[in-house]
Amino acid sequence: MLDPKFFDDLAKKLVDAAPPGFRGVQEEVEKSIRLILQNAFNKLDLVTREEFDIQVQVLQRTRSKLEALEHKVAQLEQQTLSSPQS
Repeated sequence: MLDPKFFDDLAKKLVDAAPPGFRGVQEEVEKSIRLILQNAFNKLDLVTREEFDIQVQVLQRTRSKLEALEHKVAQLEQQTLSSPQS
């Protein structure tokens, strides 16, 4: 889940960019924008940077293990091919 402060900051920036006459209802508009943004981002099924970084580390470890296993299989195949057949 994304940090709620992100939505607050984004909503504030959008309201600050609005024309001066629009700012009279700033608090209500800010709440509405924040809610709309939060719902939109929730539908996108995003992950946090921390979750992403963890998955990158898991993937790197998995790749290393896969490469080691591929190397071992290649060695075993080579041994099988070079050993005398009965």
